[in-house]
Amino acid sequence: MPPFFSSLFGNNEIPNLDSNSFETMMNEDKNSILLDVRTLEENKSLRIPNSKLIDIHKPNFPDQIEKLDRSKSYLIYCRSGSRSHSACRQMKNMGFEKIYNLKGGILNWQGRTEQG
Repeated sequence: MPPFFSSLFGNNEIPNLDSNSFETMMNEDKNSILLDVRTLEENKSLRIPNSKLIDIHKPNFPDQIEKLDRSKSYLIYCRSGSRSHSACRQMKNMGFEKIYNLKGGILNWQGRTEQG
């Protein structure tokens, strides 16, 4: 949501960025962290390079998120966009302000990937 609309309607919405917008933000915002909220197995089979893995289904997920720097921007993805959107909502409730979801997850990602 553009800043003007955020000031009018509040900023409760989680921005869902398409692959191109997500990649642009990733490359331009040097203060951003790329966060993968899938399982370790999913991360090993295919991931966006330089992403940090924090599995949303692990019991320590909130503890791991709590340790993150709230001044940074977080670009969050999962397989299809559902878990990452849930992670965004949780982070929003924990006081994070600059959080962005990859719409359609890694299934719709058109940028570079890696395995391992």
